[in-house]
Amino acid sequence: MSKIKPSQGAPYARIMGVGGYRPTRVVPNEVILETIDSSDEWIRSRSGIQTRHWASDEETVAAMSIEASGKAIADAGITPEQIGAVIVSTVSHFKQTPAIATEIADRLGTGKPAAFDISAGCAGFGYGLTLAKGLVVEGSAEYVLVIGVERLSDLTDLHDRATAFLFGDGAGAVIVGPSKEPKIGPTVWGSEGDKSDTIKQTESWEAYRNGAPDKFPAITQEGQAVFRWAVFEMAKVAQQALDAAGITADDLDVFIPHQANERIIDSMVKTLKLPEHVMVARDVRTTGNTSAASIPLAMERLLATGEAKSGDTALVIGFGAGLVYAATVVTLP
Repeated sequence: MSKIKPSQGAPYARIMGVGGYRPTRVVPNEVILETIDSSDEWIRSRSGIQTRHWASDEETVAAMSIEASGKAIADAGITPEQIGAVIVSTVSHFKQTPAIATEIADRLGTGKPAAFDISAGCAGFGYGLTLAKGLVVEGSAEYVLVIGVERLSDLTDLHDRATAFLFGDGAGAVIVGPSKEPKIGPTVWGSEGDKSDTIKQTESWEAYRNGAPDKFPAITQEGQAVFRWAVFEMAKVAQQALDAAGITADDLDVFIPHQANERIIDSMVKTLKLPEHVMVARDVRTTGNTSAASIPLAMERLLATGEAKSGDTALVIGFGAGLVYAATVVTLP
């Protein structure tokens, strides 16, 4: 017989509040066209992107996270001291250690919560949400702060015609807490490491340290390969998440996919046969691809504009570098 006392967490978990931060500088396509041979029409037709936000020197990964987190904490109606864990998903915090989550937790006045970073690219928010749900249900934390934050302008090659127009900066955050009813469905997640070279950093930090690259490492991708994978494989994962939650597309109110490319979003909507009443997030048009931040930023904007409302049933799916993915059905806060 085990001598270990069983955990006593909540029966279920839910998203209680959401917050976002977009840098003040808005960058139109015209700025991007100063360094690549393209056109505004081509960028819009290929991606749907019209503008994106780029951070200033003062709008650091930590600063943006703190702004978004403060809004999420207020929206959830809790205090920073009640947070038992802080999870930050990012690929653009350039210190190997310590985790930026520890600085954010301290500056928010949270006390001494568990705090750690994860690297799961554009699926990072889904990964963090899944971990947070587990912590709440297991009893390791009553409230968990999940942050997706990126300064991808630091990792953008402005002369790369395939990617220069894609990326933006920002932070999105949610508070996950206890629930008497299931408000976060089972997560369908995974990885396909055999395709890891399709989205990657151009050079390792070690190579950069040794002086091999002639410029700062950037993010590069094989656009067509990524597009095909996202359109055909991620629609299957999204459907699996619906099945795991025990609902159909007709039961959905909102669809919040990773804001990578509007053509991918349109293709997924078509493949999933989403009814016309389902509100589809299209934050990519004015925010660009913010990787781990894109889903919470899109969620926050839909709620702020009234295009979605508290209690709506939403399908969220993130996918990207790794290649990794995560999809789940949630009730909006």
